[in-house]
Amino acid sequence: MLFDSHSHTVFSADSEMRAEDAMQKARERGTGIVFTEHLDLDYPGDLDFTFDPQAYWRTYEPLRGETVRLGVEIGMWEQTRERSAAFVREVPFDLVIGAIHLLDGEDIYYPDFYAGKQKNEVYHRYYEQMAANLRRHDFVDVLAHIDYIARYAPYADPEIAYGDFREDIDAVLQAALETDTVLELNTRRLDSRRALKELVPVYQRYRELGGRYVTLGSDAHTAEAVACHFAAARELTEELGLKIVTFCNRQMESC
Repeated sequence: MLFDSHSHTVFSADSEMRAEDAMQKARERGTGIVFTEHLDLDYPGDLDFTFDPQAYWRTYEPLRGETVRLGVEIGMWEQTRERSAAFVREVPFDLVIGAIHLLDGEDIYYPDFYAGKQKNEVYHRYYEQMAANLRRHDFVDVLAHIDYIARYAPYADPEIAYGDFREDIDAVLQAALETDTVLELNTRRLDSRRALKELVPVYQRYRELGGRYVTLGSDAHTAEAVACHFAAARELTEELGLKIVTFCNRQMESC
């Protein structure tokens, strides 16, 4: 069974999705689901991107089983690394995802972050911090949405364009391989032909460097987004010879 290995319910500060609704949508779409709530310690904005792991486990552990797994998405930042690692040890998560949401302590979701900054400067810094933090966060199983910045950057052309950032992206892919971190294929933007076109060479290069495994993740914050664009994701992975996996008890398993 395929799993949507990246989703957010009411335990995430930016989501109101109920677990029951997410599970129902996953069943309708023939997939399992992993809840991966946000943990971004020292977040600089008004939202509190953390949660009580014990309360989370008490609430959702009865749902956990063949089609439902429980995880966390860690915002990787050098200054919070030790506290994030301690958080992960609090309960027996099935999956730990690592992500970059902040650059130098600022949230890249907001347009103000990009004011006065050139795209090549910002994207270089994004990938530089991603590679460095992958090596620091040796407790992460999966690297989330390598193209996250392209969702929100307000440039005329926000795409990641592997040809323009080859060395930076290769450094991230190499860090993932050296740390045995699986690369996520985030399906959020796979309805865009341009986004798909730019992602193909990234995952092709991952395969060339020795990468074999990917998770699929919708990054759903609403039930309707669960397992979105999985058909396109499956087609891409088959073309590139990549194997779709998920995690249970922090162990990789085939889908």
